[in-house]
Order: sequence, then C-alpha cells, then structure tokens
Amino acid sequence: MRYVKLGSTSIEASVLGFGAWAIGGMWWGGTDEKESIDAIRASLDSGINFIDTAPAYGKGLSEELIRKAIKGKRNKVVIATKCGMRWDLQKGMYFFDYPTGEPVHRYLGKESIQYEIEKSLKRLDTDYIDLYQTHWQDPTTPIEETMGKLMELKEQGKIRAIGVSNVTIDQLKEYSKFGRLDTVQEKYSLLDLGVEKELLPWCKENKATMLAYSSQSKGLLTGKLSPERSFKGDDIRIGDLRFEPDNIKRTNKLLENFMKPVAEKHKATIGQVTVAWLVQNPSVVALVGARNEEQALENARAGDIILDDTDKKNIRGFLAEYDRKI
Repeated sequence: MRYVKLGSTSIEASVLGFGAWAIGGMWWGGTDEKESIDAIRASLDSGINFIDTAPAYGKGLSEELIRKAIKGKRNKVVIATKCGMRWDLQKGMYFFDYPTGEPVHRYLGKESIQYEIEKSLKRLDTDYIDLYQTHWQDPTTPIEETMGKLMELKEQGKIRAIGVSNVTIDQLKEYSKFGRLDTVQEKYSLLDLGVEKELLPWCKENKATMLAYSSQSKGLLTGKLSPERSFKGDDIRIGDLRFEPDNIKRTNKLLENFMKPVAEKHKATIGQVTVAWLVQNPSVVALVGARNEEQALENARAGDIILDDTDKKNIRGFLAEYDRKI
C-alpha cells in the first residue's frame, strides 16, 4: 500500500480509501453488520487506513459500524465524514426522499454544522474528525458562513482538515476565500472524467487531494456484472442506463479487450486495474466500497499496482472506445 499526505496537512492516508456508503444499507439492499465490520477490519489489516463515511449513509448507521470496527485502533485510522444533509430538519434546500420516506435537505448553516459534528463524534466515539467535508452544497447558506464555522471547528481541534464534495469550480474558489481546503471529493472513474477539466487542475494548483468516489462505477468497471443481473429493492442502479443489459454487455467486452491484458500482466483483476489507474496520479485517492472481507482484500491489492506506458496505452484504448454519453 502507498500513502500520500492529504492536501497540505501532515495526515498520511492510503491511496485507497474505504468508501462506507454501501454499509449504510440504503440503496444497496440493506447491510450485514458482521460482514461490514469484517470488511473494514480486513481493509485496515491490508494497509488501508483511510475511511470515508457520512451521517447520510444509513442515517448514521455507517458511522456506528465504523465505531465498532475500529475500537481500540482509533490512532491508526484516518476518519473522514461529512455534514450538510439533514433528514431530521426541513431547512435549506429539499434534495430527495429516503426510501424510508424522510425528506432530505441540503443545509450548511453554522448551527446545523455544530449539531452534526457533535452527533458524528458521538457515533464514531472519537474526540476529533481527521477530515470534515461538506457533503452537498446548500445554495440557501452563504459559503462564508459555512467555511467560517468549519474553520472554527478546526481551531477548536474538533477537525484536522476541511474538504468539500460535489462542488463547482466557482464554489471551490468561493470557499478558498475564507480558509484552506485540503480535499475535493467528486465522482471520478474511467467512465466519469468530468473532474479532469477544472476540478483536478485546481487540486494540483492548490495542493489539494482529489477523493474519487464511484471509482469502479458502482461495480460496472469490475467486469463481473452479468447482463442478466437483476437489481432489486432500493438498489441505486435500477433505472441507470449504464446498467441496462446491452450496455453491461458492451462494457464487459471493452474491458475484456483493453483491460484484461493489463490485469493479467499484473496478476490482478480488472477492477483492481481500473482503480490503480486513478491513483497513478499523486493528487488522487480512490474510494472503494466493500460489503465483505473478500471484496475488501481484493480492493486493497490495487494500491500496489504500478502501471507502465504499455498499460496506459491499453487503458487509453478503452477510453477512446467507451461512449461517456451514457
């Protein structure tokens, strides 16, 4: 496993982070507590020391499972969580309804951030959060107020670093007027390259780390999904055109043609190679989800892979052939 400093901080994080959205259960067909805890512990044992979560992942369940998994190991773990999505307060901007019916609002008012940090500290059973991020942006609250509160929490020692997620370049620039940002979290994978236009260059210029979520495009880039796969219940992939049978079949064929040779060369899986491609950039940490120990151990291997020019040429072939309009 390789490690990088988060932004300009002294925080050393593994180039792969455990993405804890799925263990929250919602949109992922529920969760199994023991398997989730085993997945986190297997990740830690494999060298992944960075865990990214949020209160919105299962209405606090993800944070609570992390607390149980890291008991006695807090000083060996870099914890990132978030604020700004309230299912218990109808203030700010309405965003969506949970599968369980509660309306969720984006809200980043200073009193709400104070409330959320205290709840997260309690759920995680810790005195501080290593990286605290705004989850989604709230157009009803001035960024100056939001960033001012985050800087206050940093001065108090409750958080060590500040990050943002799901932002525009203009919002990034506005945040930066009022304090230091060390991370930007956004969707980034071989199928989602939008960050390369403005956000990733901003990170490089401002010595911030890009946290790439959906790094395997919800499993599509593993090459393991069958066109016959049926998504059930509240699975977030239902209705997503990328997961229509014809597109799964086409994507699998491209992965077979361009990515499988790279994977075989490195004695790796296709999914590991797609993640390894992201973290060749020293400004990027890839977040990878795992529902059980087996998936966690497979993910961790991606942190060891170094791609050469021939590998990168193959991957460019995949990029050239895939239609990102889907």
